[in-house]
Amino acid sequence: MTRTTGATVPVLDGIADLAPRFDLILCDVWGVLHNGERAHAAAGEALTRFRELPGERPRRVVLVSNAPRPGSSVQAQLDGFGLPRSAYDAIVTSGDLTRTLIAASADEPVHHLGPERDLPIFDGIDLRRTGAEEAAHVVCTGLFDDETETAEDYRDRLAAMQARGVRMICANPDLVVERGTRLIPCAGALASLYEHLGGEVVWAGKPHRPVYEEAVATAAAIDGSAPVPAGRILAVGDAIRTDIAGAHGFGIASLLVARGIHAAELGIEGGATLGDVAHWLERQPVHPDAIVERLRW
Repeated sequence: MTRTTGATVPVLDGIADLAPRFDLILCDVWGVLHNGERAHAAAGEALTRFRELPGERPRRVVLVSNAPRPGSSVQAQLDGFGLPRSAYDAIVTSGDLTRTLIAASADEPVHHLGPERDLPIFDGIDLRRTGAEEAAHVVCTGLFDDETETAEDYRDRLAAMQARGVRMICANPDLVVERGTRLIPCAGALASLYEHLGGEVVWAGKPHRPVYEEAVATAAAIDGSAPVPAGRILAVGDAIRTDIAGAHGFGIASLLVARGIHAAELGIEGGATLGDVAHWLERQPVHPDAIVERLRW
């Protein structure tokens, strides 16, 4: 069954009817495929079934994540959460793009702002990591303790870096992410404050165009074929600011998963169901082409 909101955005029960229109799905990870603790089984099944659809060319799924780690690290995490590898063909992360940016400036001192778990982002790159006082660039992967800290705890540290003209590379443009039933601050919150203070930020990942170009090229390379035309690509995500705005800017269709970071705003926390979202959509800067409560077939 399909419902239509007052903003003329259809609300779908699943993607079974929508999927045949596309050859490539660029799918968000956190909030769509898992909640930071376990995989959503129905989402994995939906992507697996999409990949099995017949067509003139193979149906492909590339996971596009703002995780500040290489795709191989994200894959290991997904394996641990129980997402089947049959659900996707490849992974492209903001961490992968960040590594390219780091390598381009490897002759200048770099400071890492973030937890130790994100250190794989530097693996194999010959560079000099320093304290913030010596750095020409800072790679921001997140808060040191995202369970207790907020961006405001970093204001003085960021102001000192801004005063020295340090460039920040934001390895995760997300402001918040789901962890179980809570929203946890991400590197994007620090980068947004840094910009507010007058600092220079280079954003790696969604909603910026390079990560979409890389994802489309990755899908084409799998089959040695031409890139999928924009009209045959669907972006799936749970965030208006990154997933939906990014798809809009790249010129592709988008599907918003409502039971993600916007769940509280939409009043569907816990066992509540998705109601009329027209008024909520009217307040958003961009609109998806369709909405689904959870990614399912």
